[in-house]
Amino acid sequence: MGDGDVNSNLLIARSTGDAQLDKAVGQWLSWDKNPKTKEQIENLVRNGMNKELRDRLCCRLTFGTAGLRSAMGAGFCYINDLTVIQSTQGMYKYLERCFSDFRQRGFVVGYDTRGQVTSSCSSKRLAKLTAAVLLAKGVPVYLFSKYVPTPFVPYAVRQLKAAAGVMITASHNRKEDNGYKVYWENGAQITSPHDKEILKCIEECVEPWNGSWNENLVDTSPLTQDPLEEISKIYMEDLKKICYHRELNAKTNLKFIHTSFHGVGHDYVQLAFKAFGFKPPIPVPEQKDPDPDFSTVKCPNPEEGESVLELSLRLAEKESARVVVATDPDADRLAVAELQKNGRWKVFTGNELAALFGWWMFRSWKVNSSKEADVKNVYMLATTVSSKILKAIALKEGFHFEETLPGFKWIGSRVKDLLDNGKEVLFAFEESIGFMCGTSVLDKDGVSAAVVIAEMASYLETKNLTLAQQLTEIYEMYGYHISKTSYFLCYEPSTIKRVFEKLRNFDSPKSYPKSCGAYGILHVRDVTTGYDSSQLNKKSVLPTSKNSQMITFTFQNGCVATLRTSGTEPKIKYYAEMCARPEQSDTTFLEDQLQKVIEALIENFLEPSKNGLIWRSV
Repeated sequence: MGDGDVNSNLLIARSTGDAQLDKAVGQWLSWDKNPKTKEQIENLVRNGMNKELRDRLCCRLTFGTAGLRSAMGAGFCYINDLTVIQSTQGMYKYLERCFSDFRQRGFVVGYDTRGQVTSSCSSKRLAKLTAAVLLAKGVPVYLFSKYVPTPFVPYAVRQLKAAAGVMITASHNRKEDNGYKVYWENGAQITSPHDKEILKCIEECVEPWNGSWNENLVDTSPLTQDPLEEISKIYMEDLKKICYHRELNAKTNLKFIHTSFHGVGHDYVQLAFKAFGFKPPIPVPEQKDPDPDFSTVKCPNPEEGESVLELSLRLAEKESARVVVATDPDADRLAVAELQKNGRWKVFTGNELAALFGWWMFRSWKVNSSKEADVKNVYMLATTVSSKILKAIALKEGFHFEETLPGFKWIGSRVKDLLDNGKEVLFAFEESIGFMCGTSVLDKDGVSAAVVIAEMASYLETKNLTLAQQLTEIYEMYGYHISKTSYFLCYEPSTIKRVFEKLRNFDSPKSYPKSCGAYGILHVRDVTTGYDSSQLNKKSVLPTSKNSQMITFTFQNGCVATLRTSGTEPKIKYYAEMCARPEQSDTTFLEDQLQKVIEALIENFLEPSKNGLIWRSV
């Protein structure tokens, strides 16, 4: 008997008095072959840390808005070697059931540059273990040999006609986190019922199979293929479909700064600019190379605004560049800043960028379409918590606008349905700086969005317009849309549940609030329960989403506000927007009304001091 076996037996002998926990501890120590995560559990057992052991071992990862996502470390509810193996075993079992030709079509695996020394976790290692599980079962695996942007995985799934794919990433989350993002054969993130069925299959396959730990298979199996060169080449060729001013791009005097936030974006954004005919953007040297510690920013999320873009803005001033583009660590989201004539920087919100993208993509379609092209066949989409600016443009221009639940998995699936029915989709977005320009990738894509915004800025420069000036022209044409989004941190799930249950039983049981302070409420929609007071049958048109909290209030003064929980972080988010008609140009009044509704919403519905919520300004 080896020393490890003796040690494990001694630990198991230290019964906690909780049969469920004792079983979970025994399973972990028996199955985990990563010495660092195994040691974490052993130390907790030695020190009698039963509560933490229960927290780590007596619950499992579940699918949120972006797949499985959690901190890296030991435990069945964390991201680590064992849980990734278990998840992939469940994936294999489900895909084998769904696709009779699974072994012919194969599976795509990509990864970002995250890593954690304390648990020996890195995205690359987790990707290799994902591949190993499938290779051991005779499934061909397209494993990228180098880190790639998240959009490359759904793009590769469609191009290679694979059954599915996984991207190992936690996107813009803190450095301690990682994730397992699943794409279906259609190139979109999985939606229900696939997520629930995969979880069932994971539960049936928790013990590692023979070969599941053998990451050497990646290098020795003839079933391993590296799609990097092919996918990168055809992705860049596909990008040219949404390039409309290549000659102008080559001649522009505008300079662009790009930061990849210590992630994967540098090489790929450089190639994208080349594909559009631009000179390469100037990279932020301190942030262009991968760094899993994200050492120059307090958080690796460009959505946080000017505070995390400081290095980019200072470099832009030094280089006399007017536009900054920032991709998040896995390069699926884009932030943009522009130097204004008053010398200040404007960091555009996701909703403002969507107004610009929506205008640009429709304008480009009109200019470049044949006379027979039917505007009624054209679509744009947005998540329901995003600005309604595309709806306003659609109403005036004659194309279709649709809303989905939050999360690009809903957008991607709906776009694929529209394409399959002969429709043309120009653009889709979510307010958290996620944009889909064209339909080569059925997910948000920061690489393509970065180069499209650069082309837009170059074109506007020839008209002596800035991005900010064009945004004003859009609002003057289609109506001002003033929005504000922020969030509160809340680390107690019971508190979150209490906040939302109170709203569902506000004045009496099963009674939603009829007003918020001085502001009357016209309609309430609760996607969690499927209720919508604006519908004749009181049922929400959007699908019910029982695993997340989301309630939308339409106020009598025209404001629309949504409270929802984040699918990836411990947050209660709020989204509020005032939509005006084109003739309503008093932005000061609109902003004042919006702010007053938000203050009433926070005071009356969230009650932060009472509930211990920590506000964060965005």
